[in-house]
Amino acid sequence: MDGDDVKENDVPATAISTAKHLRAVPPPIQSAAGELETLFRDHHEQIFRTAYRITGSAVDAEDVLQTIFLRLASSKERRDLSPSPGSYLHRAAVNAALDLMRGRTRSRAISFESVEPTREFKSSDLNPEEAHAENQLRVRLREAVARLGGRAATTFALRYFEGYDNREIAEMLGTSQMVVAVTLHRARTRLKKEIGEYLGRES
Repeated sequence: MDGDDVKENDVPATAISTAKHLRAVPPPIQSAAGELETLFRDHHEQIFRTAYRITGSAVDAEDVLQTIFLRLASSKERRDLSPSPGSYLHRAAVNAALDLMRGRTRSRAISFESVEPTREFKSSDLNPEEAHAENQLRVRLREAVARLGGRAATTFALRYFEGYDNREIAEMLGTSQMVVAVTLHRARTRLKKEIGEYLGRES
């Protein structure tokens, strides 16, 4: 994704900042700082990209990245991330990004201008007014996804923001492909209604 390619250049600065926080955590968590730093080094780019695709904002993606690892660093109980730390952290990124979007939706603090256009809305065929309208629609979609129930929002994000198929999502969430299919169908129905109402008001 073009937007990801640009924004990934910002990841090292975030990595340095978060790594410093990980080193500064107090005992007994400090003994696990090396393990956390290894996890951070191995997975921070994936987490950043995932959060960026969902939120549309590099700043928000950085917040998600720091939130996930600072939670791990400050947790009083050691979390077992086996058998797949990457899958655990990926789900954590999706959920943290959705939580952030929900908070923004409740507070109405998000603005259309704060969300950076992703590749699908960077078409050279669009004039500035059309591009702005497309980006507004993208913001509305993100807000609507954030208002879905927890499992529905996560499932939708994994399918349509991250590109996983139903089988992969079922494995990640510990459920069946049938449940995933039904959840996606209901989510799409609700989102079509909400976006349709928005388009009706704008026309």
